[in-house]
Amino acid sequence: MPRPQPHRPPGPPRPPHRDPGLQPERTTMAWGRTLLSFVVVSAVFLRWLPHHGPFVLVLFGLAVLTAAAIYLTQRPRYVRSARGIAEEGTEPEVGAVLATALAVLALGGLGIWVVLVLV
Repeated sequence: MPRPQPHRPPGPPRPPHRDPGLQPERTTMAWGRTLLSFVVVSAVFLRWLPHHGPFVLVLFGLAVLTAAAIYLTQRPRYVRSARGIAEEGTEPEVGAVLATALAVLALGGLGIWVVLVLV
């Protein structure tokens, strides 16, 4: 028979680890800055629209989709990282970093192509 959980008074949830300044918080802030960068880049692409034409909407869409993907994966990424600290073992987020790098390369390459070819 499972033991009953001790009664805790209502209040904020207990943090998943003891030090709130550890890596998960810094990593979350870094991904937040990356997300903000993609939002700013998408706004720049919208400013290109009158001069370079509707293909710029592809660049805008890619930047917005990348920003949305970062936003939607923030919480699960934080939970995994905090749990890894508590369990003393974490795995790197290779897929997220690779996907972000590919998005940056695609946006950069397509942006150069738009400026040089669609002038």
